[in-house]
Amino acid sequence: MTFQPVIPSGGIIGWRFLQRTYDAQLESFSASPVNEREEKYFLDNIGKVQTAEDLVSDRRLLQVALGAFGLEGDINNRYFIQKILSDGTSADDALSNRLADKRYREFSEAFGLGPGEVRRTGLPTFMEEIAQDNVVSRFEVAVGESDETMRISLYTQHTLADLAAKDSGADTKWFDLMGQPPLRSMMETALGLPSNFAQLDIDRQLEVFKDRLSGLTGSDDLAQFTEEAAVARLTDQYLARSQIAQLQNTISPAQTALILLGA
Repeated sequence: MTFQPVIPSGGIIGWRFLQRTYDAQLESFSASPVNEREEKYFLDNIGKVQTAEDLVSDRRLLQVALGAFGLEGDINNRYFIQKILSDGTSADDALSNRLADKRYREFSEAFGLGPGEVRRTGLPTFMEEIAQDNVVSRFEVAVGESDETMRISLYTQHTLADLAAKDSGADTKWFDLMGQPPLRSMMETALGLPSNFAQLDIDRQLEVFKDRLSGLTGSDDLAQFTEEAAVARLTDQYLARSQIAQLQNTISPAQTALILLGA
């Protein structure tokens, strides 16, 4: 039986509980028979993979490989994933380099199955990291089954800090964030942006993102999120706004008026 994460409530209170119990819950989740079998199969067989076709032909291996990057939703898109892997990342016109979501580039790079690349599937240390990342990602998915905002919050803790620390220009970091659906969703909600915001011209979106973040934190530079405290404050803002939105969807205008009158 797979361990189910415990989240007693939503919002910031539930988030604080999840933070306090994260290590213990992740350990219990990792030790479940299903996850242990999945990890063992991956580590026992990934070294045999020589080509992109080898990897996509083994669904159990591919499930772990994709899961490590939060791309488990592509498990049935075999041709697409094979193209991502076989193109590699060296050429400018490689498919992963042409996609807005940079997780595909990281995925391709992790296995080194493209032209002229060093194949990493035979390097145990790298593959052990992939297996562990998959467990973390699966835990986040399990959390999301109870509360999607908690899943996005967990995802943000490591991916936003990693993005912020990249050696790239300020605007490039923003475009990277905008190409990652979970981070984008989190930032849009935290900054109070409307649901139709993505319909704006991409350069206009950048301007608005930067303006709103500057108004919230005093800086429009994503590099600020290399600091754990900055990520924590943004997460709290995201959770608070998410909870308000949920309440607005469940409370009628008349009930809202009564609440305001009683305040």
